[in-house]
Amino acid sequence: MRLHVVDHPLVSHKLTTLRDQETASPEFRRLTEELVTLLAYEATRDVRVEAVHITTPVAPTEGVNLSRPRPLVVPILRAGLGMLEGMMRLMPTAEVGFLGMVRNEETLEASTYAERLPADLSGRQCYVLDPMLATGGTLAAAIRFLTDRGADDITAICLLVAPEGVQNLESGLEGLDVPVRVVTAALDERLNEKGYIVPGLGDAGDRLYGLAQ
Repeated sequence: MRLHVVDHPLVSHKLTTLRDQETASPEFRRLTEELVTLLAYEATRDVRVEAVHITTPVAPTEGVNLSRPRPLVVPILRAGLGMLEGMMRLMPTAEVGFLGMVRNEETLEASTYAERLPADLSGRQCYVLDPMLATGGTLAAAIRFLTDRGADDITAICLLVAPEGVQNLESGLEGLDVPVRVVTAALDERLNEKGYIVPGLGDAGDRLYGLAQ
């Protein structure tokens, strides 16, 4: 597994505002979309392409298009939905699947409660959207879910990651013979006793959509 922390002033600027507890949900959603687009630029550096022949208004030339099968973008519900628009703004021809996973707050283990994905992902590059890599259990389970269906290249985009999450993710993917990369805006200090990233930005889902009732 490779970890890539994007070092760019605009990424740092937008993340600072996201962290601020005074940032309200509408601005938080907008900034999340903008930040994800910046992260997606780095995350798609290795997206697969194929050569095509086109004609410009001046002359014939060679270019590239995204290869088939198209890349698959998979937000992890619910918070990952807040990242989807920013990803699709950069790669609008990608396909989208959904994966619903929930973390048990006592055991911190993840379980799947919903999915809308192709049954066969053979040869597919997948981009998983999950705002926070905290304990690593949810993301590890999601990646295993996708690779069990045949996905052969996984890139996860996370707003923030914790050192414990990175370590646990590596352990959870041990023996997996599929390239996995995590692209993030920051590697934070640690997890607290409740499994939240410190300093973090709070609960991403709640800040995107408000408190669940």
